[in-house]
Amino acid sequence: MPADTVPDHSAALVAQANLPTSPDQLLARLTELGLATRTTDHVPVFTVEESQQVSRDMSGGHIKNLFLRNKREEMWLVTVEENRRVDLKKLGEKLTGETGSNAKLSFGSADRLMTYLGVIPGAVTPFAVINDKGRKVKMVLDRHLLDCDPVNAHPLVNFKTTAISPGDLLAFLEAEGHKPQLVDFD
Repeated sequence: MPADTVPDHSAALVAQANLPTSPDQLLARLTELGLATRTTDHVPVFTVEESQQVSRDMSGGHIKNLFLRNKREEMWLVTVEENRRVDLKKLGEKLTGETGSNAKLSFGSADRLMTYLGVIPGAVTPFAVINDKGRKVKMVLDRHLLDCDPVNAHPLVNFKTTAISPGDLLAFLEAEGHKPQLVDFD
């Protein structure tokens, strides 16, 4: 790719330097909980496609994360296998138990993402619930990920990937007060 077509992500990298919880603090919390992880450094990735380029040699399940909200200001962090198609209309009905406008989900803004989960777009991760001290965001996990070992997720920044067993991921989410709703996306 010619240098003049490479996106400038310097602002995003600066934003990640000032997060409420650092990757090192997150990894220390995982260690404190007795959870085993392995973290790999790589170039910053902002899309699933970019992530697939750096994760070719990493075994296990790779994810994408959707930070969603509805008109009633309810918020969800939805973590699914990276190639999974998500129908937001059907998901909204499943999560809210309603049809119509109350079930309509949309993506949360970058400001809302930073306010509630303390990460920037491109670095969204189930580990971000560590920053949701008010328990405002509901965690939703693709049931299929429980069959992937390990699960690979960003440790609050998009230039690292942390591998964790599905059981340990569940243990972390529960320890942070975010027991996930397991959803079958098939």
